[in-house]
Amino acid sequence: MSLEGKVAIITGSTQGLGLDIAKVMIAQGAEVMLVGRNASAGRALCVELGPLASYTECDVENDEDIDKCIDNTINQFGRIDILVNNACIYTDLGIQSSREDWHKSLNVNVISAAIFVQKISPLLKPGSTIVNITSTGGKFGAAGRALYPASKAAMLQLTKNFAVSLAPKGTRVLSVSPAWTWSPTVATLTNNDIALADRVGADFHPLGRIGRGEEVGNVVAFLCTSGASWMTGVDIPVDGGFSILGPDRGISPRVWFQRHSDSV
Repeated sequence: MSLEGKVAIITGSTQGLGLDIAKVMIAQGAEVMLVGRNASAGRALCVELGPLASYTECDVENDEDIDKCIDNTINQFGRIDILVNNACIYTDLGIQSSREDWHKSLNVNVISAAIFVQKISPLLKPGSTIVNITSTGGKFGAAGRALYPASKAAMLQLTKNFAVSLAPKGTRVLSVSPAWTWSPTVATLTNNDIALADRVGADFHPLGRIGRGEEVGNVVAFLCTSGASWMTGVDIPVDGGFSILGPDRGISPRVWFQRHSDSV
């Protein structure tokens, strides 16, 4: 199921997961507008990825930049079929977060996506798709965090609301929730050791490792094809089984009590 002839805008796509999604979509034939604030990285990526890639410098907190991004995409490719709301920041001091921290996080992670949808939806034709990148972090409690999980939970709800609102015009809206996925953040935490990330992640993902960006990209791309034409308003967990586990991590009480006895 190809994306040939489709045009996609992917926010936050000059690195990390957004770039991985862009690479998958380009490989499947889509023309992609890379969106980010690093102009030099964006231009270099266009050379690397070839003629199906273009780049717009855009601060998603700025409505004029969003307008420019949409206009540039129409001028470059003549249409828009797909929007992937991926731009995100991870700053999170939990309970200690200031009002300014809250405003910044929600502005980037939630409001920018909502404004992109508001501005782009009148231009979308029947069969178009919007995919919001959410997270397992928006579904569960986590000590020491507040901003990021709250923003991702909000995106899950927005997905449902926008799906109902845009269904009459033939636009589908979905979300994808990765669990731990190899990214610049995880690379920093592990000193760029993916084997270490897999070993640690194996405790929390039944498939025994963390995810890869292209695995998330494959699902995002599928949702934008005709193969997913009867899907809207739902979240797809791409998480190696992370979300099927409870606090016991799928290990029976017998094993936990035995471990505790052995450590005493």
